[in-house]
Amino acid sequence: MIQQRANMDWMLKDLAESVPQTRHVVVLSADGLRMGQYGTDTDTADRLSAACAGLQSLARAVAAEFPHGDGRMRLVVIEMGGGFFYLMAAGSHAYLAVLADEGVDAGLMGQRMRDLVARIGEHLSTPPRAGEQGA
Repeated sequence: MIQQRANMDWMLKDLAESVPQTRHVVVLSADGLRMGQYGTDTDTADRLSAACAGLQSLARAVAAEFPHGDGRMRLVVIEMGGGFFYLMAAGSHAYLAVLADEGVDAGLMGQRMRDLVARIGEHLSTPPRAGEQGA
């Protein structure tokens, strides 16, 4: 498990350093628990993870309104004063979140996030918590 965590940390660092203007990279579970981080302190990563739990739930509810869709959230992008926020599905019950300054190359960010999810999807997947299996 320690080796998997070290590999994930290295890959999060690679994402942050390969896309200029990247501020924070956080990996979180669907219920908002931080699983990994790069470029941020633990408190900030925990706050982002908690906020992302609500956001991904909201995105799933909106996705369910598409009659021919699969109801899954794939990517949420929010542009705000000062920068961008990205939230991408990254495996079963796991998500990748990135905060970036407004000068970020959005296309490059999306590509690097997709590449990262493909490379470490098995590290990002989390089993359901006890009691969720029947839900």
